[in-house]
Amino acid sequence: MNFGIDRLLSDPELRRPLEGKRVALLAHPASVTRDLTHSLDALIAAGLNVSAVFGPQHGVRGDLQDNMMESPDFTDPTYGMPVFSLYGEVRRPTGQSMGTFDVLLVDLQDVGCRIYTFVTTLLYVLEAAAKHGKQVWVLDRPNPAGRPVEGLTLLPGWESFVGAGPMPMRHGMTLGELGHWFIAHYRLDVDYRVIAMDGWQPAAAPGFGWPAERPWINPSPNAANVNMARAYAGTVMLEGTTLSEGRGTTRPLEMFGAPDMDAKAVIAEMRRIAPEWLNGCTLRDFWFQPTFHKHVGRLCNGVFLHAEGPSYVHDAFRPWRVQAAGFKAIRSLAPQYDLWRDFPYEYVFDKLAIDVINGGPGLREWVDDPAATASDLDAVTRPDELAWEEERRTHLLY
Repeated sequence: MNFGIDRLLSDPELRRPLEGKRVALLAHPASVTRDLTHSLDALIAAGLNVSAVFGPQHGVRGDLQDNMMESPDFTDPTYGMPVFSLYGEVRRPTGQSMGTFDVLLVDLQDVGCRIYTFVTTLLYVLEAAAKHGKQVWVLDRPNPAGRPVEGLTLLPGWESFVGAGPMPMRHGMTLGELGHWFIAHYRLDVDYRVIAMDGWQPAAAPGFGWPAERPWINPSPNAANVNMARAYAGTVMLEGTTLSEGRGTTRPLEMFGAPDMDAKAVIAEMRRIAPEWLNGCTLRDFWFQPTFHKHVGRLCNGVFLHAEGPSYVHDAFRPWRVQAAGFKAIRSLAPQYDLWRDFPYEYVFDKLAIDVINGGPGLREWVDDPAATASDLDAVTRPDELAWEEERRTHLLY
């Protein structure tokens, strides 16, 4: 199969509208061609007049590990063009940076989750392009988590840099498709084009979203593999808790644990609370010691989430519910456990991080209610999921 960047480079007719135009590129380390050439190098080699580069969270180079670590603007040392950070002094492109190009090519590998900030960055550049009369082309890439939808819809007034609009946590769309939804939902008047993929089959084994013939390259420092991308719609919620999500280990965002956690007991309680939520994956108890971040240098007992191997069932796996069951199990076993982390998350100062992540308080309130059952959460979540599946339908390209 071919990603959008591969099709653009191989087809002169697709590139023809870019002739005589100043072209900017929004990219990160996973913005590579089939032969693993970075898109910036490949576009320049193809003769395009690349006049500027933009970088999302973690930077064009992907060098910044943690959240809320800002990247500076700089001058590209090879080509001499400006590199503008969209996760530094600004989150939205400035008028000055918008003046450096005519067409913005967006070539970002996403992981299929609303909270992954490249989704919001796409919305912000579309809004800026509408304001300044610029074109935006998305060079489309796979959603490695595939088409499944899961989670509560973000509530009105809960928009943030990890919540670009009223969608569930796991949206099941590509960035190119999401661009069409943003334009329709926010009624944006913008010259928008998607260079679609050729041959993407999101329901096909073994990748179920990620083509087996393409190597995985981290789009952000802690997105280490496809298992992480599949699990992320659940494990990202750990950022709003005192539990380690595995930062400071080699497998971040595929696990959860703490020094005072009994992983075997937690897994057993998860199975008691919601056995049907654990279908399609394997939970394994293990030990780890983070080298930085939460619980640094302390031995932690944890649960590793395997959405891979012979036990993986793509259509049955529900990572948001798996992680919700983990929280509920800990609350059930230790009602006074200090679970929710109170700190400014993505520069939101007046809401709990777990609520910012979920786009509302519903998940946290369910966890903290001792009388609430798995069916109670299903009852409020399933209508949101069905509504999103219907709403996104007209915007799907594959």
